[in-house]
This record gives sequence, C-alpha cells and structure tokens, in this order.
Amino acid sequence: MALRVKTGSQERTILDKIVEARRESIAHRKRVLPDVALKIAVEKGEPARDFAGALSREGFNVIAELKKASPSKGMLREQYAPAELAAALAGAGAAALSVLTEEEFFLGSLADLKAARKAVGIPVLRKDFIIDPWQVWEARAAGADTFLLITAILSDEALRELLELGRSLGMDALVEVHSSEEVERAVAVGARIIGVNNRDLRDFSVKLETSLELVKEIPEACIAVSESGLRTHEDLARLRRAGFDAFLVGEQLMRYAEPAEPLRALIGR
Repeated sequence: MALRVKTGSQERTILDKIVEARRESIAHRKRVLPDVALKIAVEKGEPARDFAGALSREGFNVIAELKKASPSKGMLREQYAPAELAAALAGAGAAALSVLTEEEFFLGSLADLKAARKAVGIPVLRKDFIIDPWQVWEARAAGADTFLLITAILSDEALRELLELGRSLGMDALVEVHSSEEVERAVAVGARIIGVNNRDLRDFSVKLETSLELVKEIPEACIAVSESGLRTHEDLARLRRAGFDAFLVGEQLMRYAEPAEPLRALIGR
C-alpha cells in the first residue's frame, strides 16, 4: 500500500528535497528486493532488542547517534568506522544507538547499521526518512531494533499504519515532533515514544526551548526524548528536570576523535 506523504509549503525545503530523493530510492530498491525476500530475512533474524526499556532506566539515557555527514554541517567524520564507534559509545554508557542510513544527504547506509548492531548489545535505531511500509520491513531485516517516524512528512493514516507495522515486528518507533500540533497528532495515533526535535527540519536551525515548550504536552505514559542541540551535562539535567526520559545526541559526539569522552561528560560520569 502506498502511503500519503505530507508535502511542505510552496517553497521547497531541505526536508522536501530529502523526502523526494528517498521516494525515488525506495522505488528502485523495491524492484531489486521485493517484500517477500525481506519477510523471509525477518523470520530468520533474531528478535528486536527492547528500545523502550533502554530509555526507561534511572539516570541519563542517551541515544548516541552515528552520523558521517549532514546537510547543515557537511562532513562530520572523514574516518567513519561504525562498529568501532558503536562499541566505544556503548562502553561509555549509551542506552541505545541511532544510525543514519540515508545515503545521499547524510552519506549513511544500512551496512553501517548492521556493523554497529553487531558490535553492541544495546538497541539500535534506524535513523532515516521512513515513508513506506517496505522500509519498516527493510529496517527489521537489517537488524534494526526500532526506527524513526517524522510526523512532519506523514499523514495521520501513514503514521498509524507504520507504527502498527513496527509493533507487529517487535519495534516501537520513535515518533518525532516539532510543534504542539504534531505532539497532538502523535498522541492521537498512539505513539508511545515521542521525540521533540530541537532542529527545525525546514531550515536546520536549532532551539533548545522547543523541547522545554513541548514536553508539557507529552502524556506521562509516553517516553519523552529530546533531540538535537544538546551540548552539556547541564543541558541534559535541565531537560530531565522538565520531564524528559532520554536524549538523542549526534553531532556533539561525532566531531570528537574519541566520542566516548564527550558522551561520558554528557552523562556526568
């Protein structure tokens, strides 16, 4: 089933361009790798690790993100070895990992995710622009324990269908929001893990206040995650006091030769 994807404003944003490129890539990959092959791979694979459980522990639960490049910052790491990075971040106390798998704008791949997951025992999230059920099957077949859904690019129908498909495969998705209206939509479709992205995906500007404003609207029963722009332990402590259960951090770690060091500092070790 083809899902309706929300379109942006008349002026094309970076997000619009990424989604368009993703749609073209999916159409090609579907021809090469049909659903039936993915479903066989899922049946043969091991169960998904407990992402929600990893974010519900006491302490500062950091989802450490592996990312080679981004549209806003360009190349972050010339030397990018996902397995080594994953092991180092897990050893430094990451509760879970997020791995960019979008190829054109972030220079990621599913091979990166597979390598990272093989190196650790904690849950690994597929960070991508998921707009089609085929990608959810693809994520689970590659070993992903969960995946990202961006409310801004999906209709309510699409959000609900992708959430339910993920749960049927043992994955509870991280549903990303950027506004009060998107929080309301995420809750209405049954999201249990809601991430507030402090980065505006239209222009990639970052504002930590976005999390502080929106956390009040996330139900207590949901796991609340603050994403992007988190730089210090004090940032995490402030957001935790406001009600956040977990924190997704990427660029702040990837710019260091040894990202385990800034991760320990963020957690407060």
